[in-house]
Amino acid sequence: MPQLPYLDLSIVVAYLAVVFAVGVWFSRRTVDSDEFMTAGRSLPGWAIGLSMFGSYVSSISFLANPGKAFSSDWNAFVFSIAAPIAGVIGAYWFVPFFRSSQSVSAYEHLEHRFGRWARTYATVCFLLTQLARTGTIIYLLALVVAPLTGWSIASTIALTAGLMTFCSFAGGMSAVIWLGVLQSMALVGGTLLCLFAVVGQTDGGVATVVEQGWEAGKFSLGSWSPDLTGPTVWVVLLFGMVTHLGNLGVDQSYVQRYLTASSDREASRGVHLTMALYVPVAAIFFFIGTALWVLYSQRPELLPSDIAADQVFPHFIATRLPPGGAGLVVAGIFAASMDSNLNAMATLTLCDLYKPYLRPEASDRESLLTLRFATLFWGVASAAVSYALIGAESALDAWWLLAGVFSGGVLGLFLLSILSRRATNFSAAAATVIGVLVILWMTFSTLVEAPSYLQNPLHANMTMVVGTLVIFLIGDWLGKRSDL
Repeated sequence: MPQLPYLDLSIVVAYLAVVFAVGVWFSRRTVDSDEFMTAGRSLPGWAIGLSMFGSYVSSISFLANPGKAFSSDWNAFVFSIAAPIAGVIGAYWFVPFFRSSQSVSAYEHLEHRFGRWARTYATVCFLLTQLARTGTIIYLLALVVAPLTGWSIASTIALTAGLMTFCSFAGGMSAVIWLGVLQSMALVGGTLLCLFAVVGQTDGGVATVVEQGWEAGKFSLGSWSPDLTGPTVWVVLLFGMVTHLGNLGVDQSYVQRYLTASSDREASRGVHLTMALYVPVAAIFFFIGTALWVLYSQRPELLPSDIAADQVFPHFIATRLPPGGAGLVVAGIFAASMDSNLNAMATLTLCDLYKPYLRPEASDRESLLTLRFATLFWGVASAAVSYALIGAESALDAWWLLAGVFSGGVLGLFLLSILSRRATNFSAAAATVIGVLVILWMTFSTLVEAPSYLQNPLHANMTMVVGTLVIFLIGDWLGKRSDL
């Protein structure tokens, strides 16, 4: 793949320097543990919304979605369509719920409802999920950016992980939020630049893309049949609903952002802004993929014959954008990859593990040191996951596998805690054990040689859906039985 010229490389380096400067700037304000975790609880809703939007659009979306549209259709876009429904629930239910508790941890209420085991279980699941997610995002970034810049994959991983860790370590949640604002602006700008470039270079423009794409079925959302064994519209929609509800309801990195708002109203505005941006930007990613398919159908000599679908978009960035444009887009790719959940991971390490089990009376100075040490630890661990993925056959498939296992039906336990009055400590624990066993069976039964009657017949996207329902329904049923 061609490397970027010096002008584009200088733009990328300048953007990374700005990221470093943001961390340095906010390090002067992070003087206590509360500021590190909640940014003084005084931020406007628009900043929170842009920051959460940056979390939603990672390098997985930036690079994988155009590749999916190029090679197949818009089936994966159904995942995005489910987001506004979850956003309404999040704004009117989750935001008031968590802000009224005044707890920094998203899982403290689980301890009040079912006991410390529930809080610890949810915390460990979140930490493992985010470790896998962050490591995968950094690796996917390096996989694409390294050939463009001439840097090695290993050095790109080290640079990305190092900057991400430094900003969270030095600037705390304030740096995370305002860096998220900067990242969202760079991401949207780079995306629009690519859209105009690919459409402008396609004979016939938008009309031709729509016409040829429609004739070839490239805009199809998938099968509408009530079949749960394949990636039908219903399967992807259910998977999207569970994932988005999990993000807004039990994901510490989003819940913690609610607490940084100056009021409930501002926090809700942040959620609405996130969803208002997410769906159209996701649609643009898929449209870019379809437009690339039309462009290279018209001019196949511009595309190497052996190139993988996920590499088509990076190839276009490197070869077809005007001088300076590729640098802006690569900066956008960095922006999509450098949203840091390290602050949330450090917060849970302090609030749900260190204080409850080791130092309940830890001073604020000790708490701040613990937060920074935990940030450093999780940053290094995320880089280690990225290095471990080098050479993996499919990093994206590995991420979905790990996410399905580590998320462990936490959403089901959360819904059980607030929707079921009959659920008890025992019923919740029993339901969680059964739910995790079901998730493990659904995940691994198709990966090993086993009789057909022992294999999971459902599509992989149904794993999180079924796990959530099993925990909620069994927990509620067992709680009802205990009342009889």
